[in-house]
Amino acid sequence: MQKTYNINRDSMSVSKTRQNFVDVARQLFAKNGLENTTMNDIAQASGKGRRTLYTYFESKDEVYSAVIEYELERLSDKLDEVAELRMRPQDKIIELIYTHLNMIKETVVRNGNLRAEFFRNIWMVEKVRKNFDEDEIELFRKVYAAGKASGEFDIDNVELIATITHYCIKGLEVPFIYGRLGRGVTELNTRPMVAKFVYGALGKQR
Repeated sequence: MQKTYNINRDSMSVSKTRQNFVDVARQLFAKNGLENTTMNDIAQASGKGRRTLYTYFESKDEVYSAVIEYELERLSDKLDEVAELRMRPQDKIIELIYTHLNMIKETVVRNGNLRAEFFRNIWMVEKVRKNFDEDEIELFRKVYAAGKASGEFDIDNVELIATITHYCIKGLEVPFIYGRLGRGVTELNTRPMVAKFVYGALGKQR
């Protein structure tokens, strides 16, 4: 029993140290930008040595990937919270859409100088977010399946609709972040329009 406790404690220590590096790196990237931040900067700001940092990450690109992964985990956790809410599938779909867009915007804005890297190194972001994309599609699939089972949605191919929904939202990320969806457009005045569009596509039963 004691041995198991030590293993768990060591594992927690490793996880905490790694997460500390990720947190510090994110702050430095946001403040100084990716190019102007070195592995030495991250080690110093973390209060750890370069040797310890290189134990967890072989390069700055690996640290950057870990930062993106952490941000996506935050978004994924928030979407999971929405998925657990007790509400009708038709309302849950709209809530998931706006939660995704708002969290993406908050993430980009919160990371300051790092925001340009999110778009300049889009290939790396895409590589890291592959698992997130698959998980979100599955989340939509479950909600659509529930709506179909309850008679709220008249859809034939749940998998296809879930995939299309995900990529439609993904395509709206950049214009949503930069406010390019229209002058004076807010979440409050777009929700009814988005709901009408989504419900129409899903053959929502009235």
